Amino acid sequence: MVRHSRAMVDSDQPHDQSPAILDLPVGIEATGERTEADSLGEVLVPADHYWGAQTQRSLHHFDIGDDKMPKEVHRAYGPIKQAAAIVNTRAGRLPQWKGKLIARVSQEVSDGALDAEFPLHVWQTGSGTHTNMNVNEVIANRCIQLLGAALGSHQPVHPNDDVNMSQSSNDTFPTAMHLAGYKVTKEQTLPALRNLRDAMDAKARLWASVVKIGRTHLQDATPLTVGQEWSGYVSALDDSIANIEFATEGLLDVAMGGTAVGTGLNAPANFGQEVAAELARLTGFAVRTADNKFAAQATLDRMVRAHAALTSAAVTLYKIANDLRWLGSGPRTGIAELILPSNEAGSSIMPGKSNPTQAEALLMVCIEVIGSDVSVRMAGAEGNFELNAFRPIVIRKYLHSALILKDATDRFREFMIEGTELNLEKINSDVARSVMLVTALSPVIGYDEAAHIAHDAIERNVTLKEAALANGVSEALFDQVVVPLYMTHPGPSDAQ
Repeated sequence: MVRHSRAMVDSDQPHDQSPAILDLPVGIEATGERTEADSLGEVLVPADHYWGAQTQRSLHHFDIGDDKMPKEVHRAYGPIKQAAAIVNTRAGRLPQWKGKLIARVSQEVSDGALDAEFPLHVWQTGSGTHTNMNVNEVIANRCIQLLGAALGSHQPVHPNDDVNMSQSSNDTFPTAMHLAGYKVTKEQTLPALRNLRDAMDAKARLWASVVKIGRTHLQDATPLTVGQEWSGYVSALDDSIANIEFATEGLLDVAMGGTAVGTGLNAPANFGQEVAAELARLTGFAVRTADNKFAAQATLDRMVRAHAALTSAAVTLYKIANDLRWLGSGPRTGIAELILPSNEAGSSIMPGKSNPTQAEALLMVCIEVIGSDVSVRMAGAEGNFELNAFRPIVIRKYLHSALILKDATDRFREFMIEGTELNLEKINSDVARSVMLVTALSPVIGYDEAAHIAHDAIERNVTLKEAALANGVSEALFDQVVVPLYMTHPGPSDAQ
């Protein structure tokens, strides 16, 4: 392979002269292999792909499992490379034509047109250097193709000198992590949680006056309304949503401009600030440069906190899904307060059986997210000196958690919450049979006498009213005091 020097290209192409840009669709019509090279020497790569030597080396040395770097990462790299090219061109470090061409191809990366060119595994260098170079090589060779030059020549667009100009994997990969995590959470996870919240709020309002028996310690307790119970789920989701919003705002601080160790070596003055401003313009997100690049590159703390917020939401969702599957247990011998939708046959042997499968699926997703949080925390704690080198596992876990929470929440809402109905006959029967309604009598006749009446009702298997009357409480007093609906909204004088 002929290796061209930078001086040869500069002499052939004046710095300010724009070469012809070809109008070619994405794709390489070639078979076999071509020779690419990096600082270690020559490597054969598939001729019908844009990636180069460093990508091919990673594919060979890190062929570990089936876990590929999520596409959201390289798509987030698109605006990063585009913003860097714009700022480098503005600073006079890139000629106008080259900066515009790199920006154009970076947009193709953002749009997903080059998704097939990013085959690397998650289990690679902990800095994400392989992925950064995969992006650099693909953009460079696509630019070279549009210029009608030889793929793999590194001329007239070089993956390191041009596409990676003023950058390092150590500041671009953390930035890509933050952008990818923020985008998925803001555009997918949070809307799904809000939609579930709204669907449950609609049910809470619909059932605001339906009295049921509460349960504490899995035992009968005083009454509340179904609407009140569901309002608790709604409020818990509100808290989870607010927590995620707060935690993911921290991802808008990016490491760009820190280059290798946070000092900004080889980057022009204010590069980080200018790139952050361009990223804000390109993404529509309020991206800002991190105040301290040393922390931004040496730690994963903001990703750890953001994933912790997803985990907190998983805890909330777990409680909700678990409650509802128990409340829908039955249909004849369970709690059976809720009638859950029958979406599919529930058994291969028991005809007519229906199971709370949407709740089960959500519970498993929550377990997965909670388990992933352990990996994220361990990786966050493992940063050494000026770089945390456990980044790929964290962004893989984060994006996986955010996306499966989104999908499971949507399915849970659509196929369970929206179709759930009340079993009013069972709810009303439980209220009528409840012994804990005696709590309303306690301020009137005293705790000990009320407890005696409750135990008598349970031991003789009679209604609370029958036991109360048998123990000297007048029917008029009982009917005045023991009113389940009133017990769900006690007045100030009743709070004792």
